[in-house]
Amino acid sequence: MAKVTVRYWAAAKAAAGVAEEPYEADTLAGVLDAVRERHPGELTRVLTRCSFLVDGDPAGTRARETVRLAEGGTVEVLPPFAGG
Repeated sequence: MAKVTVRYWAAAKAAAGVAEEPYEADTLAGVLDAVRERHPGELTRVLTRCSFLVDGDPAGTRARETVRLAEGGTVEVLPPFAGG
């Protein structure tokens, strides 16, 4: 499994109670499952509205289980932003 850092922004950061934390997973689906297990409740609800960057690249609409994670990589959790 790859060791990655998950970074939370805005509402995801507030729901997690931390700005970032380490996880081990092979795919985006795997890391999101681990996040939900560690943070049941509000963060789980926030994740349904989020987009994700994996090492700076948007995951987009790809199936989360097909998005591979690299050792030392970063997953950015981005809730919808308001404003302009």
